[in-house]
Amino acid sequence: MIKIARSLGLTLLFATGAAMAQHTASHGAAKDAKITSLLTQEMKDIPGKEVLMITVDYPPGATDPVHRHDAHSFVYVLEGSIVMAVKGGKEVTLKAGDTFYEGPDDIHTVGRNASKIRSAKFVVMLVKNKGAEFFVPVK
Repeated sequence: MIKIARSLGLTLLFATGAAMAQHTASHGAAKDAKITSLLTQEMKDIPGKEVLMITVDYPPGATDPVHRHDAHSFVYVLEGSIVMAVKGGKEVTLKAGDTFYEGPDDIHTVGRNASKIRSAKFVVMLVKNKGAEFFVPVK
């Protein structure tokens, strides 16, 4: 029974990882960024809205393509430092403990690890339409 439970647990773990990797690749996020979904929660007092909470691990030198989120996006840097900017705004370098906000109409023009030798990790909370994609590439 324990072997079956372990096997099932490993299968679920690999399936979740593969799904997140496929989601990242198919939606244009940096190939080497690791996105981990932490929570999806319907906002019952705001019909049609949900919160998605993710972590993003940037290996040294990782970058994101230009994109948008169609969401209110709240970023909190956990470790390392990252560079962020939205169209019409200035580039900012954020370190552990710093925050960043993107509105639903913002185009995220710069998203990258500030270091070529150290990893960075941040958490993002997105308030978005229920079931909507959280990463939309912009050409």
